[in-house]
Amino acid sequence: MTENPTRHSRPARFKRLRALPPWSLAAAGVLAGGLLGGAYGVLKPPTYTATSYVIAVPTQSSDSAAAVGFAQAYGRVATDLAVLGDAQVWAGVPVNTLRGSVRTATSPDAPMVAVSATSGRPARAADMANAVARSLAQHANATKADTHVELVQFSRAPRPTAPTSASPVVTGLVGASAGGLLGALVLLVRPRRRPEEEAGSDAGRRPAAVPGPAVASDAHGQL
Repeated sequence: MTENPTRHSRPARFKRLRALPPWSLAAAGVLAGGLLGGAYGVLKPPTYTATSYVIAVPTQSSDSAAAVGFAQAYGRVATDLAVLGDAQVWAGVPVNTLRGSVRTATSPDAPMVAVSATSGRPARAADMANAVARSLAQHANATKADTHVELVQFSRAPRPTAPTSASPVVTGLVGASAGGLLGALVLLVRPRRRPEEEAGSDAGRRPAAVPGPAVASDAHGQL
């Protein structure tokens, strides 16, 4: 009958794992995580973000508070299909690309909507942001007779000159932190040495006792 070699290799692996110093697992996790994070930052293509701003202007029949409220409402509908359907013509990209790349932000104190677009190409990011902002203003102004609020493009999105994605240094630090945390968790759940093994190892390292010389009375009794 042939014995399974893995049955004998598993206890040996556990013994080697228990014999490692506690700090080695955390150090290995930090090193591996830093290398993987840095490699991810180097290999991943950079991304660029451009932002265009539109502002809600109240007419004579409205006030600034209403403009702030409508600005927040327009920010929520900026990524709807009706707005993106017209914006795709000016941006030159499909609607799905706009939906996945465009984000909006509003302020509770200012009647302004920020339209941001992210792309691997700086010029495309600016085109998408400007196209969505233009389409949003047109859709909002189509009902300004009822809302008494006009949406005006406050500033066009310039072409970004620097990527907004994380640099390899940042991704490396994030990876090192995650690796160190994972190593610490492995350190907490790793198998610990049993008391009998510690006693056996201490006995193996303890020097053998040397018998002392017999006392005179004992030697006389043996003669």
